[in-house]
Amino acid sequence: MLEIEELSAGYDRLEVLRGVNITVADGGSVVVMGANGAGKSTLCRAISGLIECRRGAIRFDGADISRVGTSERVRRGIVQVPEGRQVFPQMTVKENLRLGGWIHGKAKEAALREIYDLFPRLEERQGQNAGLLSGGEQQLLALGRAMMGRPKLLLLDEPTQGLSPVAIEQVAEALISIGRRGVSILLVEQNLALAEAVGRYAYVLETGRCAAEGPAAELLSSDVVAASYLGH
Repeated sequence: MLEIEELSAGYDRLEVLRGVNITVADGGSVVVMGANGAGKSTLCRAISGLIECRRGAIRFDGADISRVGTSERVRRGIVQVPEGRQVFPQMTVKENLRLGGWIHGKAKEAALREIYDLFPRLEERQGQNAGLLSGGEQQLLALGRAMMGRPKLLLLDEPTQGLSPVAIEQVAEALISIGRRGVSILLVEQNLALAEAVGRYAYVLETGRCAAEGPAAELLSSDVVAASYLGH
């Protein structure tokens, strides 16, 4: 489904990603690990089209989307849950969700029902302002809003950041449920427990390059991940 080949990307004169190769299969779940500054968030932004692909290629469903705009990538099925959740605090839960389904017009009402079935807590809170939700509830709202876009590929940038252990477990359960629905997942995460629960295949980034890859259960328990986080 997603093929990233020799991708280089960055900001102004700073090149963050250098020759990155990553594949996400249709219905697959991939986790990208690495220390702060390794290029994980930059990778998500490049896939979403928020920053340009300087060299290399990004292919989705067989088509090169390296020069395709962000809104068109959303239409094709790539939806990102940004770091820090970024819900609209003065809007209700329902209003936040409806914004996520803007691309589908009238069909968003049917999508809203699906989200409430997936996350009953959001239906209970649908009339409440998003800013009054707990951190875990806001993360579920961010997930629900992304799912309103009916993604083929869901990108998640550090979804457990700042969450309690109970909330992290809820996020893990939600992602497993989403994966069972056939949605492909690319998860950027530093929480090893969540990475192992969700990911089937894993990559480790170091200073903008892929330092290692392999089945998640094997790679995440290896010395490679420990060395990457310790900077060895």
